[in-house]
Amino acid sequence: MDVRFKAWRTFLQAHALVISTVERRLEAGLGLPFTWYDVLFQLAEAPGARLRMHELAEAVLLSRSGLTRSVDRLEAAGLVSRQAIPGDRRSTHVVLSDAGGERLAAAYPIVRRAILELFAAHLDDEDAETLIRILGRVRDRALAPHEK
Repeated sequence: MDVRFKAWRTFLQAHALVISTVERRLEAGLGLPFTWYDVLFQLAEAPGARLRMHELAEAVLLSRSGLTRSVDRLEAAGLVSRQAIPGDRRSTHVVLSDAGGERLAAAYPIVRRAILELFAAHLDDEDAETLIRILGRVRDRALAPHEK
């Protein structure tokens, strides 16, 4: 097998294993699905802790499928709200609530501990810089066709 394809498979395997472990720990510790964590995190990072639904769909990292249902459930749990956008009757903002921010803050130590243990502990600073450079190049090239 070509070494580049082996690198690809190893990357996918590592990603899947780390993500599934983080998911299990979030569920066990807080009953929080990782897809919810991703939505809450993206909203917390956004200006005003709000995004239009299509912006949120572009921002989430793990699963765009079922995003509307996830937002419905997050809203029912009081972790986000939907707010009308003045002058735009067809779109709404999804807004992080105070309770959503608190839930995200409670999840952070679980996620941080898992990432440190399962990922960061296996890298020195030079490895991390190399990964940032390589994966950044891959990301940027993958984004390029979408920007045209």
